[in-house]
Amino acid sequence: MLEKILVKEVIGPIVVILSCLLIYHLIKKIISKMMKVKLSRIDQRRQKTINVLILNIIKYFLIVVAIIIILSMLGVNMNAVVASLGVVGVVVGLAFQDILKDFLSGISIIVEDQYKIGDTVTINDFKGEVLAIGFRTTRLKAYTGEVMIISNRNIQKVINHSFKSSKAIVDVMVSYEEDLLKVEKVLSEVCDKLSNEIKGLKSKIEILGINELGDSGITYRIVVDTKPMKHLEIKRLILREIKMTFDKNKIDIPYNQLVIHNAWL
Repeated sequence: MLEKILVKEVIGPIVVILSCLLIYHLIKKIISKMMKVKLSRIDQRRQKTINVLILNIIKYFLIVVAIIIILSMLGVNMNAVVASLGVVGVVVGLAFQDILKDFLSGISIIVEDQYKIGDTVTINDFKGEVLAIGFRTTRLKAYTGEVMIISNRNIQKVINHSFKSSKAIVDVMVSYEEDLLKVEKVLSEVCDKLSNEIKGLKSKIEILGINELGDSGITYRIVVDTKPMKHLEIKRLILREIKMTFDKNKIDIPYNQLVIHNAWL
């Protein structure tokens, strides 16, 4: 009698727990190998996030299974327990449905790789850098310092500005009186020089040519592909160098002037 009690109420639960632990570690190794093979092109941070997510789901599933088996061994009426859990589950589901929506939306964001920490994105008309991605909320920091915390379920529209590259577009105006061949030569020299000096470029700085014949002068357009969100910084560097080089070569940049005629003179 004592042996039966020991087997049923002591040894049995221990065997169940050890079996679940063994199954968990086997599944963990299998998932780890599958991740390395199938997700080799995905960055390590995202691989780790997906791996932890799957293992947590499996872990909690095994815990529930182990509890049900152990309670059955101890003689608990599982039909009544399952029925009770069903009612409790409905109540909890209704009470925490928003949290569940946030959780599922967070999983979707991570798995689909919509954005990562450090990306610059626009979410619901708010533009900023992603500070944190959780299963419930996402945190963004604007250029001016404001931080927005938004529930994942409320994220309706996402524009990711950091996927590939940005483009810096620089328009430079010169006077109609300038020698265009001289201007184009100077601009070419500036572009070649800066292409080798500026960090963050993804292509050579290129002159597209005359972009507009305006009221005050001729506009040249210069373009270059940059690393994500570096285009404004690089545009400022190009404009600074062009202004300094134009001054050295006595090339005028036209600007509005007001001429006053005095009838008394």
